[in-house]
Amino acid sequence: MTVLHDKVNKLNDFLLTLGSVAIAFSGGVDSTFLAAAAYRLLGDKAIAVTACSESSPAREKIDAQVIAQAIGIKHVILAASEMNNADFVANTSQRCYYCKKERFSALVAWAEQQGYGWVAEGTNADDLGDFRPGMKAIAELPKVKSPLFDAGFTKAEIRAVSKEWGLPTWDKPSAACLVSRLSYGLPITPERLNQVEEAEELVRRYCSGQIRVRHHDTLARIEVQPEAMLLLTQSEVVADIVAGIKKLGFTYVTLDLNGYRTGSMNETLDEV
Repeated sequence: MTVLHDKVNKLNDFLLTLGSVAIAFSGGVDSTFLAAAAYRLLGDKAIAVTACSESSPAREKIDAQVIAQAIGIKHVILAASEMNNADFVANTSQRCYYCKKERFSALVAWAEQQGYGWVAEGTNADDLGDFRPGMKAIAELPKVKSPLFDAGFTKAEIRAVSKEWGLPTWDKPSAACLVSRLSYGLPITPERLNQVEEAEELVRRYCSGQIRVRHHDTLARIEVQPEAMLLLTQSEVVADIVAGIKKLGFTYVTLDLNGYRTGSMNETLDEV
């Protein structure tokens, strides 16, 4: 634990140098840990800001409000939208870049208006192992810092310290925006994002853990953890899920036998 505590000390030193900071706060594992650390050190000079747009699941907004209250940090919901950006809507492999650039530019502008010196976000050391064009957007914004990454925290270490601190997110499943469910090249629309969100809520009636409904235009591809697959193949469950998802506008409904995995949409990309 000495190495881990050294990383906590490094994180603390980094946050203290910021003086005042707005935390990009989703209520997930990483941003909750970062917000808790900032609040411990900076008190009211730290604030959690949740940027909400059409790509934000409604349940994540509610979670963020509840978790921020549990931490004690001030919390603000900031209305944001990437839908006016044609490059984002086109849904290329660089969609995360355009999204992050839009959102974090808005966060920086808000922080400056409110008197906060910096914006901090929750990228961790493990994120280098995935295809994340959004990290390029963060690097292009000098007022945005990545304290967990700079301190060398892995996801497992963040969970370990979160558990030690009693944070409710220490074992929370990883989450991602609704856009990550759309196949590349399929234009991003509020209607498609809503289809995904409602389809996942339907599947969530029958199983827990990681749940994704990937949107391939007329086809909905369900990803769940292996232990949940048996639950979803019971005849009465199949009938309910298929009927419900078809009502949302899909023609075909499939269960991916590979199960849930991070970034499965990226498997079709040459640059990964």
